[in-house]
Amino acid sequence: MTGPEPPDHGVDGGVLDISTPEQFAALAHPLRQRLLFALTHEAATISQLAVRLDVAKGSVAHHLKTLHTAGLVHITETRKVRGGTEHYYRRTGRRLRVTEPRAADRAALLNAVAQEVDRSSEDHLLSLRHLRLSPERARRLRETLAELVDGTEEDGTDQPVHGVLVVMYEQEHP
Repeated sequence: MTGPEPPDHGVDGGVLDISTPEQFAALAHPLRQRLLFALTHEAATISQLAVRLDVAKGSVAHHLKTLHTAGLVHITETRKVRGGTEHYYRRTGRRLRVTEPRAADRAALLNAVAQEVDRSSEDHLLSLRHLRLSPERARRLRETLAELVDGTEEDGTDQPVHGVLVVMYEQEHP
């Protein structure tokens, strides 16, 4: 039995705006962020996620319930298995956008990405550069970066998943 796919999670890479206190609370835990990362491209069961992330099934179930209640994941398929019901979960939006990030929310997200980078191969890019730009050039750069990330076509499902984090901000004046 397959459940309805939420309208914002299409092949075009739907965006889910993070704005409610429940969503922010759900994102505050690093394991929940790892679960969200794992559910970006394919649906998975509690058992599959527990093996993939090397975490106890009970812990995965607890955190998936929190993510589901906050609307960050949904059930895409339900199957009967040995007298029980198996749910396949998937992230509600391919891209999460924090609409009004607070310091704690940014820190939690950046910490989860840092942990993911630590678990990845050594072949990654981490770069910080400060540029002096007019407001117009800064706007164009933000748009170009968004188009580059959002417009990149994905290869087949047999290819590795690469995380891309893009942050652009105006540095505080001393």
